[in-house]
Amino acid sequence: MPPSVPVRLATWAIALVVGAVYGVAGTVSQASTIGWLPLGLVLSLIGAAALLIAVRALTADRWSALATGLGMFAATIVFSGAGPGGSVIVPAPQPGEVVTPGIVWTWSVPLLVALVVAWPSRRALSRAN
Repeated sequence: MPPSVPVRLATWAIALVVGAVYGVAGTVSQASTIGWLPLGLVLSLIGAAALLIAVRALTADRWSALATGLGMFAATIVFSGAGPGGSVIVPAPQPGEVVTPGIVWTWSVPLLVALVVAWPSRRALSRAN
């Protein structure tokens, strides 16, 4: 029996908030490096993918994963701009730079969300066989 409408709405709201919290954490930490290795970016991407997959698997609902992703994406966009003091968390590439960790993070979040949301469900695959 599918969950009731208030339960689904509450699940989506919680997923949105969890995604926003992780989006802030990922946006802030993506710039951390150890030498040449962008460790913050790598860990942020792994964590974002893991969170999206976990939400999709635990709720068996694409909409919950989408709400999580929208929260991540919204937090990334909001915290990518200049702050009130003029500080920038995700700087624009300098002349001559093609790819920066901030650009990779900004574009990877919606791509991860699209992959996790579009992935076929186990129920649909088992019905097809």
